[in-house]
Amino acid sequence: MTTLLQQAFEQAAKLSEAEQELLASRLLAEMAAEDEFDQAISRTAQKLSQLSEQALSEYHSGQTEELDPDQL
Repeated sequence: MTTLLQQAFEQAAKLSEAEQELLASRLLAEMAAEDEFDQAISRTAQKLSQLSEQALSEYHSGQTEELDPDQL
């Protein structure tokens, strides 16, 4: 465990039981969401690679135009 994480747990231990439960549920939810995001990225990595190759090909062949954010 890192020093920073140890400090965070020491501070959390000073909270009331209800606050500790809330903090724990938020931490677990955040970690689950991070795992879900990583899995989603890994499932779509091949498609993202294909799309980036297509975009670069279109750029290099002059099929793109500069985007002006002021004209959106």
